[in-house]
Amino acid sequence: MPAETEYRDATHTPTRDEIDREAGPVLLEFGTPWCGHCRALAPRIAELLERHPEVKHVKVEDGPGEPLGRSFQVRLWPNLVFLRDGQLVRQLARPGHAALEQAFRELAGRPAS
Repeated sequence: MPAETEYRDATHTPTRDEIDREAGPVLLEFGTPWCGHCRALAPRIAELLERHPEVKHVKVEDGPGEPLGRSFQVRLWPNLVFLRDGQLVRQLARPGHAALEQAFRELAGRPAS
């Protein structure tokens, strides 16, 4: 699946229950359009999603009191939650490229190289 390019606002954000029921690999990305760290990492995330088309990408605009972000204890952006069949595989806040690539490999069930 292609990378989502826009953050979903509160009216289009899935609930935690909906996320927990998702089948297969999912990357849940929390951030904001004005976050410099988020913008800087976006091309790398898009590249990795192209290499892993089986991963569903859900890009959620986060902020104080947003229930989905709070349910994952998001405090820094970008915050990336890697899930498989609704179960947490890994969660990263402001990851470097190596950590991001490793998380994608874990999500895909591939060993580290």
